[in-house]
Amino acid sequence: MRKLSIGALVASLCILPYAAGAGIIQGTVEVSSVVPAKATPMNAYPGRAGSMPGMHAIDHGRVVDTVVYVESVPASAESALAATHERTPQLAQEGQAFVPRVLAVAVGGKVDFPNHDPIYHNVFSLSPARRFDLGKYPKGSSRQVVFPRAGLINVYCDIHTDMEAFILVVPNHAFTRPSTSGEYALPELPAGRYVVHAWHPDLGERHVTVDVPGAGPVTANLSL
Repeated sequence: MRKLSIGALVASLCILPYAAGAGIIQGTVEVSSVVPAKATPMNAYPGRAGSMPGMHAIDHGRVVDTVVYVESVPASAESALAATHERTPQLAQEGQAFVPRVLAVAVGGKVDFPNHDPIYHNVFSLSPARRFDLGKYPKGSSRQVVFPRAGLINVYCDIHTDMEAFILVVPNHAFTRPSTSGEYALPELPAGRYVVHAWHPDLGERHVTVDVPGAGPVTANLSL
């Protein structure tokens, strides 16, 4: 009887159906502090159509700006998770700010960049993981970008230098965002050992190793 090599055995396991029995990683993210937004002028550029009053005030250190994701998952689990992510996320230009401030997307995912403001905006990034420049476009218009590599994407507007957002391109679809109270729950995963990361644009990144049971939840609390 021919013996399978280690590589062939691993490959054969990867094409097995996604396990019916699965566990859930859940817990709470705690942040050290929230820094209130600095006061901004009603109109930073008086007399110019390129700016507007009532800009969004951006607090730093909010727990909802955290991205919780799993470093690696089995291929069968990733296929099942990817099938449930059909909606293309949006990073909108609204109130002379990017909304939301933080967005997560899996490798290969797309993001729409609609302009909801009555002024022109520009969206660009010089980040090594994905460089792009969408040019200037008015209210009601939108652009789309595909993100083929994992990494952090810093997003800016070259018209309004106070505008900044973050897109974290994660390695798979096992990710989530915590609620305002810090509670989170990742999608179901087959039993096994996983590395769970919590990333925040202001507070850095932490990770823990979690053993997921064949069924039911397991708690992994994270502090930033």
